[in-house]
Amino acid sequence: MGAKSPKLLPKEKRILAHIGENIKLARLRRKFTTEQVANRANISRKTLWHVEKGSEHISIGVMLQVLSVLGLKDDLKDIAKDDVLGRKLQDLDLITKKRGPKKTKST
Repeated sequence: MGAKSPKLLPKEKRILAHIGENIKLARLRRKFTTEQVANRANISRKTLWHVEKGSEHISIGVMLQVLSVLGLKDDLKDIAKDDVLGRKLQDLDLITKKRGPKKTKST
């Protein structure tokens, strides 16, 4: 049996397609051919085509190889960097205890 393919929602598929389009635009801005990027990333041109189309079966490792060739590997570090929802949820669990006013020492 082969590995199960992911079942993505249409919105998630659009996100992948958007990422793929951004990668393609980055390649074109640098005036790299598909063959150049594929060779430098040590992948086939067909795999690069799948990356640029936002195919869901492309591994994050392949994505990193392509981004490295384009000089954009550090962009991958920013995924989930600013976790606003996670911080709000965490803050909800951090309930502070109410205290009375501090006693001052009388002389």
